[in-house]
Amino acid sequence: MAWPLFQLQLLLIAAAATTAAAASSATTPDGPAPWPEQFHAVLFTNLTNVSIASTSPALRLHDLYYDWPQRRNLNLIRYQLSGNPLYDVEWNNGTSFYFDSATCRTLQFPVGVLRPGWIAEGGAVYLGRETTGGIDCHVWCKADFIVYYEDALTRRPVRWNFIDVTGIEQFVMSFEVGVVLEDDNQWQAPAHCFLDDAANKTNEHDDHVAVSNGVMDAVRLFRKFAGAAAAY
Repeated sequence: MAWPLFQLQLLLIAAAATTAAAASSATTPDGPAPWPEQFHAVLFTNLTNVSIASTSPALRLHDLYYDWPQRRNLNLIRYQLSGNPLYDVEWNNGTSFYFDSATCRTLQFPVGVLRPGWIAEGGAVYLGRETTGGIDCHVWCKADFIVYYEDALTRRPVRWNFIDVTGIEQFVMSFEVGVVLEDDNQWQAPAHCFLDDAANKTNEHDDHVAVSNGVMDAVRLFRKFAGAAAAY
């Protein structure tokens, strides 16, 4: 008995969809997607794995504002059960200000704000696919130092782990492309950051988060960018 035309069409569509899905699942992407030039992300950070990672509370939430056109980056860090957030304001000249309502510390890094394409510009090794938090992800390793999870469907970042002695894990809870922190007061370091520059200022090697020798600048800066460098 001949199949009705509409049934044949449905069968062909189903077969094509199955073939496309199989091909997609078998395809290895060329590399992680570059980040948008401006975005706001909420991160959950877990520093409980290794005590060297921080002397401050191990669980924290970050409001992360990345603003490449202005060459600046801000982490607003809220510690567990604390009402006094820590600001981490980073500029492209390598200067970072870590401050709260009463204290301030300035760090000087050898490189500035990460480029949007830092993760996509080569050197990332594809590790395959993995489900984390119920999300199907492509997984990459960069410089044997960072494991980076990317949503296989949307290409958004999902989480990243530092595989050095710190054992830091960060999870992306929300990711809003194009959102900019317009309030310039949030970017401005307060007056108490400039009372005694010599006392407040240090460089990345004085920070008590260990930095592995020979790791590329972009990877070292990403730890700073992600707010994982423990300032207090």
